Amino acid sequence: MTRPDTLCSVTEVAPDAQELTEIRRHLHAHPELSFQEAQTSALVAERLKSWGYEVTTGIGGHGVVGTLRVGDGKRSIGIRADMDALPIHEQTGLPYASRHEGTMHACGHDGHTTTLLGAAQHIARTRRFNGTVNLIFQPAEEAGSNSGAEQMIAAGLFDRFPCDAIFGLHNHPGVPTGTFGFRSGPFMAACDTVYITIHGKSGHAARPHMTVDPVVVASALVMALQTVVSRNVDPTQTAVVTVGSIHAGEATNVIPEDAKLGLSVRSFSVEVRQLLEARIRQLVQSHAEAYGASATVEYIRGYPVLINSEHETELARQVAEELVGADHVIAPFPMVAGSEDFAFYLQERPGCFLRIGNGANTPMLHNAHYDYADENLVIGAAFWTRLVERFLGQNLD
Repeated sequence: MTRPDTLCSVTEVAPDAQELTEIRRHLHAHPELSFQEAQTSALVAERLKSWGYEVTTGIGGHGVVGTLRVGDGKRSIGIRADMDALPIHEQTGLPYASRHEGTMHACGHDGHTTTLLGAAQHIARTRRFNGTVNLIFQPAEEAGSNSGAEQMIAAGLFDRFPCDAIFGLHNHPGVPTGTFGFRSGPFMAACDTVYITIHGKSGHAARPHMTVDPVVVASALVMALQTVVSRNVDPTQTAVVTVGSIHAGEATNVIPEDAKLGLSVRSFSVEVRQLLEARIRQLVQSHAEAYGASATVEYIRGYPVLINSEHETELARQVAEELVGADHVIAPFPMVAGSEDFAFYLQERPGCFLRIGNGANTPMLHNAHYDYADENLVIGAAFWTRLVERFLGQNLD
């Protein structure tokens, strides 16, 4: 059994703070969109090679895996960081703000990547484990569908790089920096996208009786859709149906032929997810028919519900408490209605996806004023290192 006092501490990684900050800010200034992460991937691969990792590139696009083996241990661990940015015009005014117009690290993937690089460096330096470490740098988490996780799994990720368990983290604005959050079971929502087209009959605005007005149908449908959750889903369950867009017509004196709605649908269980799709499809068709219109529904399944396994989540929580103290650990952390393609990994292997606070009063994710908290780099790197040492522990007496 590995003694706690021999494991990695924040103090031990602290000398790397300046180097990690420089890497993170370089990545922030040079963001790359999903499936375009060539420069980020090259930087990651070069660093991993310089620290003695066996590096494999081009997995599911620009994915990189760094592998390090120590001793004769048979167990293996995977740790994942995402690398892609968002199509957002940065408005932070920072000296290291994005140099790529209309592209920005507004979700902190620059910080996630740098944190894992910090851990990679320290793990290679100390080598206090017995087994295999696979560090997974993933492209295209923000893709929404056919994402980096799906692509890497399809490329044989777990066959080529066996992992007994896999772990990942995401920063969380609204929570103090250096504070970790854990929740076993359903943690982040499944997210589906729905496009609805109402087909009516166009005509002159002065003669509505000679038309089938899709605007009226769509407007009433927006309200009717609010009952999908309130009157179909068990009140003890959680679900969200949001109509995020509605488009119809161009002229004020013309009743258009069609009206289009765009929905975001979120849920935390397979059963509720299926129920929402069934009820939305039924409601749209019957509602349109009641007005003399017709409708088509394009229902796109996105990321599944993210379900953390109990044993791995408990281990990660213990590691965080050892590292920063119980006062800086929230467990259980509230469920998060956002979605995350790490869920695909957890369908293949047990593991835990956790949160780390990005500051109590900081801009939210996907905001043009967002920035990753550099003070988390050392803390996160120490956490990953200590988790590896615990997961692949050996007797260090």
